[in-house]
Amino acid sequence: MESKSGLRIGDRILFGAAYYPEYQPVERLAEDFRLMREAGFNLIRVGESVWSTWEPREGEFELEWLQPVLDGAHAHGISVVLGTPTYAVPPWLMLKHPEIAAEQKTGVRVPWGARQETDCSHPVFRHYAERIIRAVVGRYAAHPAVVGFQVDNEPGQQVPHNTHVFSGFKRWLLEKYNGVEAINQAWNLTHWAHRLNDIDELWVPDGNHVPQYDLAWRRYQAELTTEYIAWQTAIVREYATPDQFITTCIDPMRPAVDDRAIGATGDVIASNQYLATQDQLGPDIVGDYAFPPSGSWAPFFISDRTWAIGQQRFMVTETNATSVGFPWFNYPAFDGQWRQVAWAMIARGARAVEYWHWHTMHGSWETFWGGVLPHSFVPGRVYEQIAALGREIQRAGQAVEGLVPDATTGLLFSMPTRWAFEYHPPMQDPGVKPEKQGPPDRAAYERIVYRFYGGLNRAGHQVRVMHAADFEITDPTILAAELPVLVVPALYLASDALIANLTAYAAAGGHLVLGIRTGYADEIGRPKLDRQPAGLAAAAGAWYDEFSNLVQPVAVSGDISGAAEGLVEGLIPDGATVLASYQHPHFGRWPAATTHRHGAGRVTYLGSFPDLDLAESLARWLAPDHPWADQLVPGALTVHGATNAAGERLWFVHNFGWEARSVAPPMPVEDVLSGAPVELLELGPWDVRVLRERGAGR
Repeated sequence: MESKSGLRIGDRILFGAAYYPEYQPVERLAEDFRLMREAGFNLIRVGESVWSTWEPREGEFELEWLQPVLDGAHAHGISVVLGTPTYAVPPWLMLKHPEIAAEQKTGVRVPWGARQETDCSHPVFRHYAERIIRAVVGRYAAHPAVVGFQVDNEPGQQVPHNTHVFSGFKRWLLEKYNGVEAINQAWNLTHWAHRLNDIDELWVPDGNHVPQYDLAWRRYQAELTTEYIAWQTAIVREYATPDQFITTCIDPMRPAVDDRAIGATGDVIASNQYLATQDQLGPDIVGDYAFPPSGSWAPFFISDRTWAIGQQRFMVTETNATSVGFPWFNYPAFDGQWRQVAWAMIARGARAVEYWHWHTMHGSWETFWGGVLPHSFVPGRVYEQIAALGREIQRAGQAVEGLVPDATTGLLFSMPTRWAFEYHPPMQDPGVKPEKQGPPDRAAYERIVYRFYGGLNRAGHQVRVMHAADFEITDPTILAAELPVLVVPALYLASDALIANLTAYAAAGGHLVLGIRTGYADEIGRPKLDRQPAGLAAAAGAWYDEFSNLVQPVAVSGDISGAAEGLVEGLIPDGATVLASYQHPHFGRWPAATTHRHGAGRVTYLGSFPDLDLAESLARWLAPDHPWADQLVPGALTVHGATNAAGERLWFVHNFGWEARSVAPPMPVEDVLSGAPVELLELGPWDVRVLRERGAGR
């Protein structure tokens, strides 16, 4: 079956795992493929981690070991994604060319012994990488099992300080700024006597204390990563047929990654999505984005965040099989949680769910990063849970093909703001004892965005995450009709064009919700001269100049309630209506939140980092447009809608937690798996059901 895009994988849901028979201490291909087929697997990924197996000595290639794997997969109807093995360099290459190691500081090489130690822009590395790519892909691209290719793996791990990288950075700066005087002005290098006469006077990044320099350095590093993946993709494209896709598996948390740009280099978006499990997916968890993300909204957020990469369906190339990590944090999922997570991903646009990995390693660093099969290879609870899920996906069939997830609320995400906040975050690290001058919260941006999303999810909003760069080139009038609410948390970096689009969105009838620090600086990180939120104060009917960090939370009450954490901004209403106030003898002089009509729409401003209660209270005040709204239970009972390729309306109903629940669907529906009509839906602990509207699109 071919998809509308002409790809061989079609529109079916792909289900499987990374498969590494070369790691196994015994030969068991036939048994593995039998178990995979019984579990409903139709996809495996192979070959991306073993350069030293493909090329054990320089120029000596051993390529035939994969042939029986591909033959066996094809015989069992299992498609294969072939990886290029460039992210883990063999010892002989590092010994011969130690100069290819990335320098984590100027002159200080990353020690070899793990993976991703290289400077991927180094010409010597590129020479050897191209040779192994061509050898592996050239040998197997024509195999009938191979439906696509993954280039590299989770790129962007290093931020190389190598001499040639720094030289390239200086050339890049001259092209961006058209001379050093413009750099002097843009970065305020008069401060601390940093003015440049020549670009070669630029100091290395190691001791840099200029935020605008750091932001430029991060942008440059991300561009290097994107260029590297585009380079690999172009090589593989020489061998791939038009119906074979090319992708890379993105981890958007890598330090040198612009996921939106990398996603544009391939045919299919793919990312690795790991989650907290057990009670950390429960209804009473505050939730945070630190690896692995927790809270019942975690599988929805990471999926919506992946959809944002290309505003399209995506592959989950890695997710939890048994456990995520190492012996000291090993938490296999509760019964039912594999189903919950996978159906959540599919509901929000996943076209593939692949586990990492098929069998648990028998040695090396990832010995206890659990696979579908345990160390004994004997199928147990994990296999049974995943196999039951695989058979469900098979039964669902075309009903879950081509899904486009519902969304009536937008949420903007800005990778450049994330980089800026990693250098100069607005809040202290919450993981240490609060004090008047505590350590910085380098993950502040993700924490802010994740908190707003958590509140929206718990209140029943279905969210479309968008990159700010995509919003900037979108017609705001059209978007105001598609997404009546747009939440913009901590959009620190904002060009004039982006600010204009935000105000135009509200003027066109949208409800614009602004969070702390939004609009504070321009796109290169210079604070703006206006009162804050710069360029948005008139539309918001409120402004501020003063702000304060918080050592302790401050209660908030009014039309919305909860607590402010970490930071408050001293909002001055200038036409806006006060929505909520701080319960504090000093901070109480300022409103915690305001709202103001602007054109045909509205601008609401929340002047603090909200706790989860305040985030959820704000989201409820925003009145989610959801037909199941009166039956949802915050953090526990969630319902997400989608439309399939046939135009049918589907609903994915989740029950997170140990308490069984009943829900009466507000429209005629049937169970997708059984076809039986459902008038009262009974959900057990950690349960999920997939429903189809009766008569919808049929």
